[in-house]
This record gives sequence, structure tokens and C-alpha cells, in this order.
Amino acid sequence: MPIGVNLFLWTAAYTDAETHLIGKVKKLGFDLVEIPLDLLDSISVEKTREVLQETGLQVTGCAVVGERRDLISDDATIRKEALDYFTRCLQLLAAWGGTVLCGPCYSAVGKLTGTSRTPEEWQRAVTGLKELGKIAEDLGVKIALEPLNRFETYFLNTAQDAVRLVEEVESPAVGIHLDTFHMNVEEKCLYEAVKQAGSRLFHVHTCENDRGTPGEGHVNWDEVFQALREINYQGALVIESFVPGVKEIVRAASIWRDLAPNADHIAQQGLAFLRKHWPE
Repeated sequence: MPIGVNLFLWTAAYTDAETHLIGKVKKLGFDLVEIPLDLLDSISVEKTREVLQETGLQVTGCAVVGERRDLISDDATIRKEALDYFTRCLQLLAAWGGTVLCGPCYSAVGKLTGTSRTPEEWQRAVTGLKELGKIAEDLGVKIALEPLNRFETYFLNTAQDAVRLVEEVESPAVGIHLDTFHMNVEEKCLYEAVKQAGSRLFHVHTCENDRGTPGEGHVNWDEVFQALREINYQGALVIESFVPGVKEIVRAASIWRDLAPNADHIAQQGLAFLRKHWPE
């Protein structure tokens, strides 16, 4: 059960120029690196694969879902672009020996219509994810759908809704990704949310209530770890946080102040906290 960190902690986008960060993650003591998959044309499959092999790190991918990657869009052209993007992400991960593509693989982050989701949007998500599920199965990779808080999406906010979506998709390769930052906003009980996800839970982001260092806020970690143990969770625990110095992230994630002295503090202290509560 590896512990990892998302490269968003140090960079707004991953390209061949950021492969050195994989070595940094290894030196910090992590088991896994999570790579943000945005600028796909600037990523060499071979170069990243070589670095991953050199470090021995496991790898997951984080979908970066902008407005042209919206699986529930009214525009069929955009939905096709979304399918193409997610397919390329799955192919990249498969080439790297990766395990999970995580994130809101259904709708653009920050898209808010002023109303609740519609039955038509729900069906578009189910249809698109069924297609992606088949591709993921063939490639041996999993898709983990992440509910976000109400300020970032109106489509999927809770574990309960994620369970319903996954059940309707009916693919063994499509499951759930829970993030304690978003859960802290939307769930009445973190323990119950993890239990609801159960065997469908493929991925977990460990973030504080302020999106800072795990263990330095008020997330009820005891109940999170208890629930993970009770469902026999076998996936990764990944730190995903951001710092103001990464300017492209500031606006998207609303990071207006320092959450820690620096990015390395979040990585090092967060890893120590997770190792203590989730020993190898």
C-alpha cells in the first residue's frame, strides 16, 4: 500500500523538463509519484519511463480536466475531445506500468451552471465512462472518479453519488477516488463516506481541511484510517497540495496564502504523518 505525492506540489504542469522531480520524490522517501497529465504533447513516454525504472517508483496519473475535456458537455465535439484526452492518459499510464488515472474524469473543474446536474448530463457521463472503462480494462489500468466540493463542480460531490455512478457504469476498471479535502466540505462523516465507497475505492488523496500538510489541520484522520482498514483498502495514499509559488495553480485551486513554510515541508511532514498512521 504505497504512499505517494502529486507533482502539483512543485509544478503547474508536467513535461519532459520536470522529469527531475521524479528523482526528488524518490529521495524524499515516497513509494509512488503521481503525475499531472495536462500537456500530453510535451511528455515523452520513453523519457519518463526510463526515470521511473531508474527510481523504482510506482506511478499514478492525475487527470487535468479543462473545459475542452468535459465528458458531460452539451457539445458532442467537446465530448469527443474529452474521450480522446482520457484515452491518451490511459495509454500513457499503461506504457509506464501505471495503475490508476484519478481525478474528476467526468466534467471540467470549475464548471458551474447555477443549477443541479441534469439527467441528460448524468447519462452522458455513464455513456462516456462505459467506453473509457472498456479501454482501461484492455490496457490493465483503472479509472478512479473523484467527487469534488460544490465550489469546483455541481456534478459529483459525495461518495454516495460516486457509488451510484460507478454502479451504473458497470466496469471493473472504473471506481472511486476520495480526497479528504473535498470530503471535509461535503461529507457528514468521513468514516461513513469511506465505508460507502468500500471495495469500489481505488485511490485516496490525503489532504488537510486547508489543503495543507496532512496532520496539521482538523481532518479526523483516526476515522479515515479506521474505515480504510475495515474495507481492506489496498490502493495508494497520495499527498496532493499546492503552494502560491506555482502561479498557474493559484487561481484554479484558490491558494491565496502559504499553507506551509514551503512545498518540501508539506511533502516531508506529510509523509512522516502518513507513515506513522499507515505503516508499511
